[in-house]
Amino acid sequence: MTPLAIGGLVPFSTVDYPRALSAVVFCQGCPWSCRYCHNPHLQTVRPALSWAQVRDDLRRRQGLLGAVVFSGGEPLLQPGLAGALDEVRGMGFRTGLHTGGYDPVHLASLLPGLDWVGLDIKAPRHRYDALTGSPGSADAAWASLAQLQSQGCWHEVRTTWQPRVLPEGDLLELATQLFEEGVREWVIQGFRAEGCRDEGLLPAHLAPEWLASLGSSFRGTIVFR
Repeated sequence: MTPLAIGGLVPFSTVDYPRALSAVVFCQGCPWSCRYCHNPHLQTVRPALSWAQVRDDLRRRQGLLGAVVFSGGEPLLQPGLAGALDEVRGMGFRTGLHTGGYDPVHLASLLPGLDWVGLDIKAPRHRYDALTGSPGSADAAWASLAQLQSQGCWHEVRTTWQPRVLPEGDLLELATQLFEEGVREWVIQGFRAEGCRDEGLLPAHLAPEWLASLGSSFRGTIVFR
């Protein structure tokens, strides 16, 4: 199997896979440079663990964990991800992926081996490339959403909100775009300052009038975390 570039392992998590205790494997490398990223140390590739070490640790947790989630960084950069998913499933774990949807073709090839995907949709289409610092990122992310919907893979669409990065007007526009694309449940995550290199970004809360506006733009279920 092609090795994975692994920056860390969280052995027990209650929040990274729906309704299951999971381990989280943090893959290194990311092609995007989002200002609010709270894992910027994973953007470069300096492997801290080998896949063999992670695999041995997971074997000791068989029967204790329900799932293994590959997060990042951006796991879709990892050519060895399909093999790792196969091994994890062979150990009896459910499989999860946290991704920004960087590579919809790679994502589509992985879907048969995935039980759940958490997809970050970061902004309305016209704001995407400026936010990520990468031309074409909007097309990739929205194509990944289309892949998940067309293949019927269990997934969650979520957006990290920080008003200096994503003003409320853009959040309302995103709400409309997601609903028009057929998304009926949307998770809005509060910005986490821990780990972020931009000290000017602080957590904030949506005012009540904006919450009402969101409900008008996105007529599905909105979950706040």
